[in-house]
Amino acid sequence: MASINTPQTPADWDAYYRLRYTVLRQPWDQPEGSERADDDAAPTTTHALLLAPDGQALGVGRLHPSGARQGQVRFMAVHPQAQGQGVGRQVLEYLEAAARQQGLREVVLHAREQAVPFYERLGYAVVAPSHTLFGTVPHFLMRKDL
Repeated sequence: MASINTPQTPADWDAYYRLRYTVLRQPWDQPEGSERADDDAAPTTTHALLLAPDGQALGVGRLHPSGARQGQVRFMAVHPQAQGQGVGRQVLEYLEAAARQQGLREVVLHAREQAVPFYERLGYAVVAPSHTLFGTVPHFLMRKDL
């Protein structure tokens, strides 16, 4: 059975960042390292890693405070072979629970166009079109009250 936690070991962190790179950066020929953010190590950032029993990362995501009572989810990624199996939902629910524990009242995120229906099914609403990543990947600002 897969388990979801904050990455702890060097192997966990390697699996976490490898999945972020493989799903979110490599398909657009972005350099390794571009999957990392300066605030990843901030004490207010919550990371979620869903590991298969064999140690393979199936899903990842992170949450950080982005304003008074607001958190932002970023870097959501699900292994292609695990898509459609509830992995993304588990990661997002883990991050939402962390947001509630931190006293946050809403979560925002910038969803890739093809991910908008996934987030809508989980209670998020489109606020407005957002940025276009790498010149080809439209994003939409979405939010959810907790």
